[in-house]
Amino acid sequence: MGIFSRRQASDFESTPAADNGISVADAAPRGAALDPALRALTGRWTIDRPHSRIGFSVRHAMVTTVRGAFADYDSTLYFDGARPSESRADLVIRVASVDTGVEQRDAHLIGPDFFDVRRYPEMVFRSTSTVHEGGESFRMSGDLTIRDVTRPVDLQLDYLGSVLDPFGFERAGFDGTTTIDRTEWGLVYNQRLKAGGTMVSEKVRLQFDISAVRSTS
Repeated sequence: MGIFSRRQASDFESTPAADNGISVADAAPRGAALDPALRALTGRWTIDRPHSRIGFSVRHAMVTTVRGAFADYDSTLYFDGARPSESRADLVIRVASVDTGVEQRDAHLIGPDFFDVRRYPEMVFRSTSTVHEGGESFRMSGDLTIRDVTRPVDLQLDYLGSVLDPFGFERAGFDGTTTIDRTEWGLVYNQRLKAGGTMVSEKVRLQFDISAVRSTS
């Protein structure tokens, strides 16, 4: 989510695109024309939780898909519509807020077999780079930390548009997805099925349905 940042907007604004002889046009990747409307989105944003979803989906028992989401998280965001490479994202998720719609399953997920929230209460994503791939598509790379294991991930990010809502807030929408192998982060619990295969897939699809509101401070 190349719109998230620990740094303040002023940190970026103090270094204009023309610094070091680089123009705004030069900053954009060749062959990937930037929509002028994206430039107007430059600034700090925050995720509007009631209208966003930080979720996941995983195949269960080889025949169905279980979906869940995390309700409690903090985000700091910065989007640069002229120089997407300057865009940043930080997301800190409190894992105990996981909700799959089944209390018994949620209790298992936050226990020692999976997230072990008593020892590892937070899951963290911090961006490291953002690339404009053309049109309204971006690729955002970052470090994902689960159970104190940090590994790189690439997130496909699509800009959905922006609007001024009836309450006067400027909103921008983004969809982000990536697929990870949970065992690489120490989430190795599983059960074998008699017919072959496993109860829980090792592949997990992470989904970021983001409604971001421009910060006024």
